[in-house]
Amino acid sequence: MNKKLIIINGTMGVGKTATCKELNKKLYNSVWLDGDWCWRMNPFIVNDENKAMVIDNITYMLRNFLVNSSCKYVIFNWVIHTEEIFKLILQRLNDLEFDLIKITLICSEEILKKRILKDVQLNLREDSAISTSIERLKLYENMDTVKIDTTDNSISETVDTIMKIIDK
Repeated sequence: MNKKLIIINGTMGVGKTATCKELNKKLYNSVWLDGDWCWRMNPFIVNDENKAMVIDNITYMLRNFLVNSSCKYVIFNWVIHTEEIFKLILQRLNDLEFDLIKITLICSEEILKKRILKDVQLNLREDSAISTSIERLKLYENMDTVKIDTTDNSISETVDTIMKIIDK
């Protein structure tokens, strides 16, 4: 069996981190990488130099996990709001053999607002994350990914859905 690279994307607040944390617990011989870990800067500066560095960091780590004999599943989550970002990451891994599973988590605007507001109240996000996340939500609709609507799902239900996709 080939290794499986499971990429889970979606806008801020849709449930990527919570889902991947639980998915990692369920998948034996798995590793989980959150793209945000590769860009934990203070201050958070979005410029060409930092964008290139983050892609380098992500692909370096993904490559190491994909060639590591202890890892059967590599779980990666990040916002990835354009196909171009997928391309930037995957083209640097095209010499490796693995099965790719791309999953986008989506939810209703109402639920997204509630989730992000809760994070704002816990000082995990800024207020501006609400409008940014809602604006980006539409970008995920036409991506070449399997969509999972988390609006009415618990984390456990979302993970169970992903497990079924992985087992196909």
